Amino acid sequence: MIAVFSAALMAMLTLLALPVLLLLIQVLAAMAPRHAAGVPTLARPRLVVLVPAHNEAGGILNTLHSVLPQLQAGDRLVVIADNCSDNTAQVAAAAGAEVIARHDLVRRGKGYALDFGVQHLKADVPDVVIVIDADCLVAPQALDRLARVCGETGRPVQALYLMRSPPSAGPMAPIAEFAWVVKNQVRPLGYYRLGQPCQLMGTGMAFPWNVLGMVPLASGHIVEDLKMGVDLAAAGFAPLFCPEALVTSVFPESREGTKSQRTRWEHGHLAMITGEAPGYLLRALRSANSGLLALALDLCVPPLALLTLGVVASCAVGLAYYAISGQPGVLRLALLTLIGLGLAVLLAWARFGREVLSLGRLAYAPFYALRKIPLYLKFLVSRQVEWVRSKRDQG
Repeated sequence: MIAVFSAALMAMLTLLALPVLLLLIQVLAAMAPRHAAGVPTLARPRLVVLVPAHNEAGGILNTLHSVLPQLQAGDRLVVIADNCSDNTAQVAAAAGAEVIARHDLVRRGKGYALDFGVQHLKADVPDVVIVIDADCLVAPQALDRLARVCGETGRPVQALYLMRSPPSAGPMAPIAEFAWVVKNQVRPLGYYRLGQPCQLMGTGMAFPWNVLGMVPLASGHIVEDLKMGVDLAAAGFAPLFCPEALVTSVFPESREGTKSQRTRWEHGHLAMITGEAPGYLLRALRSANSGLLALALDLCVPPLALLTLGVVASCAVGLAYYAISGQPGVLRLALLTLIGLGLAVLLAWARFGREVLSLGRLAYAPFYALRKIPLYLKFLVSRQVEWVRSKRDQG
């Protein structure tokens, strides 16, 4: 009986150790010496920038002003005023954007807005469609790089998308920003250096026009970008990472906005892990689709806070089992997993996180993870399943 229980514990710990191993591999690969990527030599494709916007009148001007100077002759900037009750459409039009309005209070969500925009573009088809969220800033030359890489490879391309903490943020905000750096910069960069694709991140996404029809856009899925990227990989068009193109945004200042945003992201990610990741893994193995396999494995890495909680809990279980049975195998695996996670986090901080937070502040990360336990418990009893726009400070 003890042997069976020990085997079951070892199996569970192995399932936890595998994501930690993948995270460590990604971090180590990301730390390799960087060689500047060459600029694609083909002519820049004609592009359309789609900006889905729901009640973004207070902040959309900054986004549009970062996009407009990067457009060339023949390019278009289209704002989708989606179920707006403010003057988002008027502000965008006055700034020089082409505006289309969508009104549908039943089918709500960014996926529906994007589908509406794509249907509108069928009257004048572009070569490349780039999606930029209405609260983001696009760094100079980012659109040019995205369009050229997308046109040259014929695959979706994802920009480096980073979020910053607002000046008035609390003491835990830099930890959240660092976790974002690990998720959206370190891990994709590691995969990029290993020749693997990356997940779509919701903004800074470029698509060849012919690829957009490969997967349905009209969806209320709360992490529509994550699902779209894996589905595109299944169709043979795994997204590429483009670290030279930068898109940035700022976390909401309000506690309500931050809580809503993180609940949507993390509940959506966990739902993908528990509900769809096994199917993607099987499909990748059956079809020998390496891009899909890479993204399915990457999808199985939980949010960093939850992974930390799981690893610490596994050490407690391993210690208790050793005290009862005297068998050290479970404890050894748990401690190796803890060491691997700690090494991955420290290396990621040393190379990419020093400007975000100090080492002393990083020491508070376990407390940050503890504060998120209610969010993860809510996933078990009352998970978020509908798309809800996060409340921002503009109102």
